[in-house]
Formats: sequence, C-alpha cells, structure tokens
Amino acid sequence: AVVSTQSTGMTSKSGEAKATWERYINLCAEHCNDSAADDEIVKVYRKCMSYSRKDLLEYPEYQEAAQEVETKEIAVPTSHDTDFKVPVFVYTPKSLTGCSKNAAYIYAHGGGAIAGTAAGSKPILDFTAVQCGVVVFNVDYRLAPETKCPNNVKDFYEVVKFVSCNAERLGVDPDKICIAGDSGGGYICLGAMVLLAQRDESHLVKLAIPSEPMVDDYSFGDPLCMTIEERMDHLKRRKAYQLIASDLESQKTSPLMFPGKASEEILSKFPPTILDSREFDMFATETSRLANRLRRAGKLLELIVIPGAVHASPMIPHLNSSKLWIETMKTCVLEYLLK
Repeated sequence: AVVSTQSTGMTSKSGEAKATWERYINLCAEHCNDSAADDEIVKVYRKCMSYSRKDLLEYPEYQEAAQEVETKEIAVPTSHDTDFKVPVFVYTPKSLTGCSKNAAYIYAHGGGAIAGTAAGSKPILDFTAVQCGVVVFNVDYRLAPETKCPNNVKDFYEVVKFVSCNAERLGVDPDKICIAGDSGGGYICLGAMVLLAQRDESHLVKLAIPSEPMVDDYSFGDPLCMTIEERMDHLKRRKAYQLIASDLESQKTSPLMFPGKASEEILSKFPPTILDSREFDMFATETSRLANRLRRAGKLLELIVIPGAVHASPMIPHLNSSKLWIETMKTCVLEYLLK
C-alpha cells in the first residue's frame, strides 16, 4: 500500500517509512503538552521528511528539469545568531544563463521549520525554475529546536536582503524579486514579510507567495471547530510551535512567531501577496483568515485554492491537482512578477 500523508507529501511504498510516520504521529499525541520526547520527535520527523523527499527523485518530470538547470551554491553571511553563513542553492534555467535581468524566486523549504533541507526540495524547484522562467534561490535556513524564532526567520530575511543588494552580480533584476515558501517554509516567508514591513523594506520584494503556510495558533484551539484535516494534524502543529518558540508564552502575540497576528498597520506594509492553499489543507482556515485581512489591507493579489488537493500534493507531478497548480503558478509569475 502507498502511504500518503498531509504533513510530508510522502508517497513512499516503504514499510519502514510508514512505521516512522506512525511513530511521529503517536509521539506528538502522547507528548503534545510536555517536552519529554522532543529530541525523539525531531529525530523521527526529520527521518519522515527524508523519506518523502527521496521519492521526488523518481519522477521523470523532475529528472528532466534537473538536466535543464545550472546549479551553484552561495553563502550569505549573518550575525544575528552567532556568525553564520546561510547556504543558498541557486538554480538557473540554461535558457536564462548569461542574462543579467532575471527574475528571482527566493524560497524556504517545508518541514514545519524543524525538519527538511533545501537539497530535499531541489527536484520541484528545478521544475519550478524551468516552468516559470525564474532563477531560484533555495535557502537552507537553520531549523528548530537548534535555532529558535525569530532567528530562523532572520536567516531567510538576510538572504532576501543579500539578493537585493547584490542583484547585478547575481544576474537578477532587483525590481523582480519574489519570496516564497511552503508549509513551514510558508511560515518562514510570512515571518520575513513581517520583518520587511516592520523595517519599511517591503519595496525590496515585488511579490510574495506563501504556500500552504503555517499562519497562527489556530491549532491550539478547540478541535471540534476544525475541519477533519485540521483536527487530524493539530497536535503535530502544536508540537512544532513549541519547538520553534524560544518561550511560547512570551511570544504568543508576536507576529514573528505567529504571522497571522500581525497588526493592520503591519499588514498594510506587506509586499503584494498571493496566498496559495488547498481545498483539504490542514492550514486552510488559517490561510483564508489571513487572506481576508490582507484583502482589507489592500495587499492581497490572489487567494489560490487548488480543488481536491491536500497538503503538499503539488509535489507529485502527475496528479491533476499538481498540473493545475504549476499552470496557476506560471500564470501568477507571468502576470505579477515578470511583467
């Protein structure tokens, strides 16, 4: 049987993968209100993400895209949490090599901000780069619990600033910078949007596309009010936030911890935003609430809801929902970034 999970996009046929995923679910359920098993939870979830991303290498669409891009690595120096150079993988379609005014797509990978790697998202980002005609900057930001909020967000923010300030050297048009991320990476992207707004720097970004993002503390609410998908996943989300926070109680009103709690003033300073969701996503309610607030603030370009899709399903390229998603992204990038 094929294992299919909302939180990882995992489609592995491995019995070990299924057992690992079930162990992660059980650990989060048993220890959602204590830290006794935190180390084991992180270890197991990172193993789940490793299984799911290995599956992506099997798809012919991604294998073909990998042949059509050139890859290099850069390091972005930071000092907000010790001296650290953030690794960034740059994927340039061969059709854009040598061009000096390419659009940039700066991306934060998923994994609840506690798991996953930039390298694990390379297959879908190669495909995105080729299909959308952009240069992808894949940011390997530091993960929780080793790196706590807001330093995880600041890793990504510093890369955005670096790309903007070094656009000419990187072959990028500074007026065509997009920031994006999915799931936990969507939270990282939204957190960077908060920082940009707080520092009056949103003009550096032409477009933001948080996809399936972790938005706020909705998962700490009454599960009876939640959709089935939200109810099935809320204990895992609670645990993720406990691991991300330096001090969850003192940070519970911080928009860097929960971007959905940003004030109307901060939202009005966001970059132009496309929120990208799924009909049966575990963050559907959070995303739609943020969309309503951004619409009122005049910063929502589009709210995308892919019908019939669950969390992370666009990563599986032969699905109809995935084909619809990439065509939608191509249209959005063309209309709101490239023009």
